Formats: sequence, structure tokens, C-alpha cells
Amino acid sequence: ATEACSVALGHGDRVHLRHEIAPRGHAQRVLPWIDALLAEAGLAKSELDAIAVGRGPGAFTGVRLAVALVQGLALALDRPVLPVSTLATLAQPMVGGLAPGECVLASIDARMGEVYLGVFARDEAGIAQAVVPECVVAPALANLPAGIVAAVGTGLSACDGVLAGRLAGGVRHVDPTALPSAADALALARGLFDAGAAIRADALEPAYLRDKVALTLDEQRAS
Repeated sequence: ATEACSVALGHGDRVHLRHEIAPRGHAQRVLPWIDALLAEAGLAKSELDAIAVGRGPGAFTGVRLAVALVQGLALALDRPVLPVSTLATLAQPMVGGLAPGECVLASIDARMGEVYLGVFARDEAGIAQAVVPECVVAPALANLPAGIVAAVGTGLSACDGVLAGRLAGGVRHVDPTALPSAADALALARGLFDAGAAIRADALEPAYLRDKVALTLDEQRAS
């Protein structure tokens, strides 16, 4: 869903990870990385309990690739799927340090003058939970709730940094370069699996948040 190509395997208490910034190289890397991580852990595909996937929001092509790939694997292996929010994955590394009433803003540059936006608090298990519904919005129009103490993601620098400029005092951590990692998606997926929230592969749906891919020529001229 972003420039980061990321695959993780959770086996017992250990997490095996491959992570690389590869804006146009996901399709070539993902399947070999899956095989490499399984070999590293000494596991066969048939020993997997479930397969998690970043369901979006994010780049349309990348989200479609991830969903299609995971559906193919899950159907072939007859395994359930755990759809994970890309924005929650982005927020997950920051939620461990949150106090009650505090939250993390996660955003991804959605192009076309908008950002994908989510705000997350910490649940009792230390997992990112949405405070408000995820949305795609112009940074100047985003509804920012009270209690934001950290902000991460490329949406902070989109549109000349409007979103970062709107953050109120008290924000302890701002990282406009942060990208989601499969290791953090794995933490979210474990929570879903333990809660019995796995779904069938044929029920997996991407979360685009919008259905428009690009500006029209007239809109490009106007902007």
C-alpha cells in the first residue's frame, strides 16, 4: 500500500522480517521473501495458521496486489485471512507509550490533494484501536480530535505540510517519513486471530476509502 515492501512471519515468540523501500518492486519480491522466511523458520506453507494482509488504504495497485496474492495463498492452503488496516499498522509502533486519553494520528499521502487519515488509541493488550473512522480528506478539512500526542506517516508532509502544521501543542513525536512494517501488521493480526476475527479468503475486501484514481485533465488544470 506504500513504498515499503514488507513481509513478516510470526513463529512462537520470534518474528522473521523482510522489509525494503521498493516503490515498484513489490511483485518481484513478495513470493520469494515468503519462501525465504518460511525456510528461515523451518516451516512449510501447510503449517501456517492464518495469513494476514494490509487491506489498505494506500496505493490502489499495491493494495490490489496484496489482496490478490493473499487470496491465492489462502485459497490454495485452505487457511483463513486476517485483514489489517494500513493506518493501524502505521500507528502500532507508537501506541505502546500512550496513556489513557492519548492517541496517535496516522496518515498516508493519498495524492490529489488528500490524505488517508486515522486516529488510534491503545487497548488493554497494547493494540492500536481506531478512535474515529478512517477517512480520505483534504488536510485542511481533517477533523483532529483532542489527545493527539504522536503523528506519523507521509500524509504529514503532503500538500505542503498542511496536516503537520495543524497539530496542536503537546505532540511529542512527529515522523513524516514513517512507513508501515509487516512486523507491526503481525501484532495486529495476532490480536484478530486470538479474537476469532479471521475471515474466509473469498470474503476479503480491499479498503480503498475512495474510488477515484486520478484527477481529470480539467481538474489538473484548475489545480
